[in-house]
Parts: sequence; structure tokens; C-alpha cells
Amino acid sequence: MLRSRLNRSRARARRKPKGDIDMTPILDMTFLLLIAFIITFPALQNGIAVKLPTVGGDPLPSMEPIAVTIRADGTLFLGNEAVSEETLAARVRALVAANPEATAHIRGDEGLSYGKIMEVVRILRAANLTKFSLVTESE
Repeated sequence: MLRSRLNRSRARARRKPKGDIDMTPILDMTFLLLIAFIITFPALQNGIAVKLPTVGGDPLPSMEPIAVTIRADGTLFLGNEAVSEETLAARVRALVAANPEATAHIRGDEGLSYGKIMEVVRILRAANLTKFSLVTESE
């Protein structure tokens, strides 16, 4: 009698449903968010599409520089906004007045002439900006 009761309780214990969590929807959502960040982050960081030249060197330190971009056709951008040379000089002068330690990162298309890049450097120097870097792709 005791044995049959023991066997019945063991049988009931084996029949109890186990609580499992289906991980598929959680993983789907995680991968969806990951893909969304992978796609949108480069667009937020660079903004204007230019083909940068490739050279070796140390990476730039993390800071908030003034972003100056020059397209292959010579169009100037301050941040993500197209500007003329006069507007660039005026806005950079105002930024340097607000922060004398301001730096600029100049991103120029590899098809540009050296003279065009030096013209932008001259404009920045005339606006009292003395710290700037020429941005390139790493090898």
C-alpha cells in the first residue's frame, strides 16, 4: 500500500508542467534594436558623405570639436549646414570668442586640391582659431 502511494506521488510529480520562458521574442527585439543602432549611428556621427584619404596615425582624443567639412565640389559645411566662406568665418569667430580653447576638425574629400584645404585653414586662422586637425581614415 505504501509503495503504491509512493509510486502515485512520483507519477504526479513527473506530470507537473514546467514553466519555460520563450526567449525568441526577446532575442528578436534585441537584434532589431542592435541593427537599428548599427545603421543610424554612423549617419549621426559623420553627417556629410565624403571620401577621406587613408593614412596612419593616432586616433583623435574625444572632445566636441568644430566640424568643418569640404565636399569634392568645394561646398563648405559647418556641422551639417552648408555655409559660405564669409558665414564660416563669422560663426567660427563667434565660437572662438565663446571658447578660446575651441578646436576644429577639417574633413576634406580626397579629391580636393591642397589649395582649397589651405584656404579653409586660412579662414579658420583669420577667425582666431589656432587648434585644428585634418581628419583622415585609418589604414
